[in-house]
Amino acid sequence: MLPNKTAVITGASSGIGKETAKTLAAKGWHVIAHGRDAERTAVAEAELRSVAKAKVDMVVGDLSLLSDTARMVDEIAALTDKIHVLVNNAGGTRATLVITPEGNEATFAGNHLGHFLLTTRLLPQLKAAAAQSTPGTVRVLATSSSGHASSPPINWDDLQLIDQGISGDWVSGKSYCLAKLCNILFSRELQRQVDAEGIIAVAMQPGVVLSNFKNHCTPQMKAYMETLDGDTPDITAQSMVWLAAEAAADQVKGRYFEKSDVITPSDAALDNALAARLWQESEKLLAKAGF
Repeated sequence: MLPNKTAVITGASSGIGKETAKTLAAKGWHVIAHGRDAERTAVAEAELRSVAKAKVDMVVGDLSLLSDTARMVDEIAALTDKIHVLVNNAGGTRATLVITPEGNEATFAGNHLGHFLLTTRLLPQLKAAAAQSTPGTVRVLATSSSGHASSPPINWDDLQLIDQGISGDWVSGKSYCLAKLCNILFSRELQRQVDAEGIIAVAMQPGVVLSNFKNHCTPQMKAYMETLDGDTPDITAQSMVWLAAEAAADQVKGRYFEKSDVITPSDAALDNALAARLWQESEKLLAKAGF
């Protein structure tokens, strides 16, 4: 029997993404999971299939590369014509300034711009699912961070902080916090644009998760994170599954969460004009790169 619902989950080769994918696969969802590292993704695929009550597919690619992301969109579209839940979970930070071959800053691209392209190109599949589903059950969930509140003010003339980096002032933590602010702003504008379709866009911060995230941080950030208490990925994934697939629509629509608790994000994250402008500037960046 074919599964009734399909979930696409980025960053599902490890951590909370993999645990979320495992839970939904065990519930009988068709899970399309994404990973960046081919070897780690293959290991995750075997693990997911060992618990799956329905179909599991894996796609491999780097969300910081728009060409890779566009290819993954095509692969996902070939696997399903309906997506009931899209979990934009992949993310991370770079210890040094990295400019992709397409001219984007890797932290910004991997956390925000790649997910922007992925989501907007998968809107036909999300809308197709929404047309046949109870309003509010088709959702796009973004993994943000409490760090969004420490983001520097958005500079539209240097949105990705590349010029700042070239001048020697680039700071890994600032770049990451900016990208996490963008996750919330994107969710906010996405909700406005798809509200009439009965689709919900929701963002959450998972708190400190005991995963491999800190291994990619600067030594200073890694040392700080190692002083913090955290939860194992399977514990945090319970909140992600609840937000994505279990909570009533009126519990999550228009709200921001820390795990399963409603919280208020920063003032910047609540700025509708900022959210609309970010959407426009993100489209420009895609167009500049040929997408």
